[in-house]
Amino acid sequence: MAQEQVITDTTMWTSLLHSGLAGSFLKLPHLAPDADLLREHGARAAIYGIPWDSTSISRTGANYGPRGIREVSCQFLTYNATLDFDLVEALAPVDCGDAHVVLANAEKTFANAEADLSQIIAAGALPVTLGGDHSVTIPAVRAVREHYKRPGLVLIDTHLDTAPDVGGELLNHCCPITRAVDAGFPPEKIALVAINGWMNPRAEINYCRERGITVIWLEDIWERGVDSAVEQALAVALDGTDGLYLSVDVDSLDAAYAVGTCVPTPGGLTSREIIQLVRGIAAQGLLGVDVVEAAPSLDPTSATSGLAGRIALDAMAFHAGAKM
Repeated sequence: MAQEQVITDTTMWTSLLHSGLAGSFLKLPHLAPDADLLREHGARAAIYGIPWDSTSISRTGANYGPRGIREVSCQFLTYNATLDFDLVEALAPVDCGDAHVVLANAEKTFANAEADLSQIIAAGALPVTLGGDHSVTIPAVRAVREHYKRPGLVLIDTHLDTAPDVGGELLNHCCPITRAVDAGFPPEKIALVAINGWMNPRAEINYCRERGITVIWLEDIWERGVDSAVEQALAVALDGTDGLYLSVDVDSLDAAYAVGTCVPTPGGLTSREIIQLVRGIAAQGLLGVDVVEAAPSLDPTSATSGLAGRIALDAMAFHAGAKM
């Protein structure tokens, strides 16, 4: 009697969720951030962690973000049944591990990260950076600027992040947008979304006004909805640019949804609103994306890290053409 053929569903869980070796997002293959290796694999997206939070002016713990997000990612599949979409089929994603952190040295740490991220971009893969405090956006946008002459940028955040410096230090989690402008991102092609009026100083909003940076306030989303914010942000960041970079700070979420972050925000976005924002922006294609400020040690549950992982998944999927 002929043996019955077993058809394996590659999107199905195969064992206990948290079994096996830890350390890879979605249990994806690990590959060094080397352009030749990534091309050979056919990777069109690469997870990259920067476990760094030495510039935080508030609570620390975001250095555990990449690890925490990877650990909780075992709850997800690469397949979305609603969308009938499989990330592996669409992007062949890999996990390129973490940046080599030089303790207490932002310049050397960021140089290491920038070099790795530049290799990922050179391979034609989408860099998906997991922070880390928001200063990790600095090496990410610098790497993007190496490959694109005129990139746009969308930030989803409770903060403007346009501080010229913090106590004279330029590499700080209050400064990623300022450093993006310094790197060559045109300020008039930058949109800051879901900004909270109570958590930003006068100098930072003046920086935006003087340079033509678009600010979409949290109240604008309350009044006109998420779709309007997406439309406005895309009109800014894609007008005459090579594409857009998306930076997502989980502290843009209401503290009820994201308590595990360095600066929890009372009255921020709902989890559904941030997913809708990310999907709408990523659907136009991305030059890169980061998800920052998840601090697992500050959360008694895995909720904040889970949301950070979900944001990364939706950003990749809609970048790759997933549709509702």
